Amino acid sequence: MRASLKGRFEPERSSATATFSLPTGDTRLNVSITDATFSKGPSLSGLALSLEKPGSFIINYNVPNEDFRFQFMNTIRLLEKPVSLTYSHALGARQTSVDGSLAFDPANKLSVNYNFGSGNCKVKYSYAHGEFRSTVVEPMYDLSKNTWDFAVLRKFEGGDSLKATYQTSSKALGLEWNMDSKFNGCFKV
Repeated sequence: MRASLKGRFEPERSSATATFSLPTGDTRLNVSITDATFSKGPSLSGLALSLEKPGSFIINYNVPNEDFRFQFMNTIRLLEKPVSLTYSHALGARQTSVDGSLAFDPANKLSVNYNFGSGNCKVKYSYAHGEFRSTVVEPMYDLSKNTWDFAVLRKFEGGDSLKATYQTSSKALGLEWNMDSKFNGCFKV
């Protein structure tokens, strides 16, 4: 059995999540609870159950919403290149999507996402530069909005990373710094 506990503190809101994972052969049964489960007395709020077989399927059940989400994954080889496909369906939200990715080599990957409900289709190319692939450049084109988004990620020794993003539709420029320290813990700005 594996257990994890995650906490998040923000000035306006704090939260905590606990996940318990029980291996059952080649599948895993996961139970997740949030602070909402206990904050106003024991309740089913924030309780989620899932059954997963890594690389094959995930079935999630959100207990308070009585909602299922199915995800099926597979990887095939096409012309000796791995093609990964993922089919997702959320019953309550009535959302169905298909994701596909083709890795040309370890440094170059093409990904496509299509959402059946909205008709949104996004195409993303990812290029990892350098011997350790520590710099990643990702242009993305949204066919439904006819817009481009760009991201550049730089990973440093020790687990730190710096990510810059630009969304042409909103003209929003973003900068994100993740620090992973053995002594001070992890944080994200």
